[in-house]
Amino acid sequence: MSKEHNLRYAREVVGRDPWAAFLGIQVEEVEEFRAVVSLMPQEHHLNAGQRVHGGTIYALVDQAAAVAANSGANRAWTIEGKVNFLAGAQPGVKLVAEARTLDQKRRLSLWEVRVTSGGETVAVAQVMSYNKPRGE
Repeated sequence: MSKEHNLRYAREVVGRDPWAAFLGIQVEEVEEFRAVVSLMPQEHHLNAGQRVHGGTIYALVDQAAAVAANSGANRAWTIEGKVNFLAGAQPGVKLVAEARTLDQKRRLSLWEVRVTSGGETVAVAQVMSYNKPRGE
C-alpha cells in the first residue's frame, strides 16, 4: 500500500470510528506516525464536578493514538493505555490531543499523547499498540 493510502485509511476509516464520531472527536491532522484530534466538550462530556470526564479524555487519547498508529504500513490496535491527568478541562474549551510514536517494533509500538485545553496541558499518556502488517 502507498503512503497516501495509509494516511487516507488512518484519517477516513480509523478517524471516523463510530465511537469517536458519537463523542464528537474530529481528526485535525494526520502524518505518518503522528495525529492530532480534537473535541469541543459539551455538557454530556462532563462529570459531576462540571469538568470534562476522565473517560472522555481517555477516549480522545485512544483515538489520537489509533489514528497515528494506523498511519503507517501496519494496522494497529490499542492493547494498553496509561493517562496522567494534570489539570481539569473546562466545558466549551476545545481539547486537542497529539499522538507521536516513541518506539516502533514489528508487532508492538509505543505512543505518547499530549492533551491540551486552551494551551494548557491537561493530560499526558502512553499507549501501547499491537501491530499487524496490512493484508496479513
